[in-house]
Amino acid sequence: MDFRYSEEQLALQDTLQRCLARHYSFEQRRALSRCAAGHSPAAWRELADLGVLALPLPEEAGGLGGSSVDVMLVMEEFGRVLALEPYMSTVVIGAGILREAASASLQGQLLPQIAAGELRLALAAYEAAGRYQLEHVGCTAQRNGSGWRLSGRKAVVVDAPGAHYLLVSARTAGGVADGPGISLFLVSRTARGVTLSAYVTHCGGRAADVDLQEVELAADALLGPLDGGLGIIEHAIQRGIAALCAEALGIAATLNAATLEHLKTRRQFGVPIGTFQALQHRMADMYIAAEQARSMTISAATQIEGRDPVQRRRAVAAAKAYVGRATRFIGQQAVQLHGGMGLVDDFIVGHGFKRLTMIDMTFGDTDYHFGRFSDMLEEPPAS
Repeated sequence: MDFRYSEEQLALQDTLQRCLARHYSFEQRRALSRCAAGHSPAAWRELADLGVLALPLPEEAGGLGGSSVDVMLVMEEFGRVLALEPYMSTVVIGAGILREAASASLQGQLLPQIAAGELRLALAAYEAAGRYQLEHVGCTAQRNGSGWRLSGRKAVVVDAPGAHYLLVSARTAGGVADGPGISLFLVSRTARGVTLSAYVTHCGGRAADVDLQEVELAADALLGPLDGGLGIIEHAIQRGIAALCAEALGIAATLNAATLEHLKTRRQFGVPIGTFQALQHRMADMYIAAEQARSMTISAATQIEGRDPVQRRRAVAAAKAYVGRATRFIGQQAVQLHGGMGLVDDFIVGHGFKRLTMIDMTFGDTDYHFGRFSDMLEEPPAS
């Protein structure tokens, strides 16, 4: 198969590169990681004006009807500059859930706001006791007249401090670790009873632990079928994993380029250290690892919207596991080949390695997804 980008995708890539170059020099990125917002509002507005936020949204909601490969392209360019924009949480995961689970009227209300850059979302699906298990839900939703009352805690909700709405998983039936009985709710971040404990992540992003104390919701806050939210959340997380793998590709490309430049310019014994055969072999291994990770990411991106959920789970688990291992190797090699410079705060290599570490730990680390893939090898395809 031909996996080269189309002319339209190459044009989008060029436009996106020029946009990000204006907002995400290394020094700009360091300043943004320390500011209150945690990202660039100016870049977010420009991304909206360019149609990047509308790219994967349906045309009837003001979107462009783009594919998962288009999203891969965008996330890879974000990775190259270590962009801090909440694209994955809002556009990839949040808007994807609304497309799949929200009513037509709610989609018509919220999706155009996302495309215009006026609305941001965050998924609150994980809990501290459940680690990576989406079905571990202790947060409860009880009937309250015609509406609902939510209580519980959610851990490490990425981009929650700047979100307007939270997409919260809550148990409406069954036990705390049961798959059935999980429902999904749209909750305003400023609703009474919602408390955020916000913090800066290891790589400069924003996240929060969310405390829900008897949060009262209207009946239409329920997204999708009652007790049937787990499948919707799982599919959204799979889209997020494919996007993270693409971001990791961009970071790996930046680290490879920075390392190659360092080997060409750093001199030892009167010659560039890039002339040493052992270091050339290590650089070649880094390049091979990046290309293999790209193949796995393409596999996940092309299958993420497939109808067979078993095949989709396999492709996503395989990509997350392999990309995590490959990019960890690239990050370690980049740090080591730069020597002490690889760890200092005013050089991009250390920042890239931190972000790759965060990507590996998000939505399940390498070991977790290797285990999932192994467990699914004998699972039959869906009928």
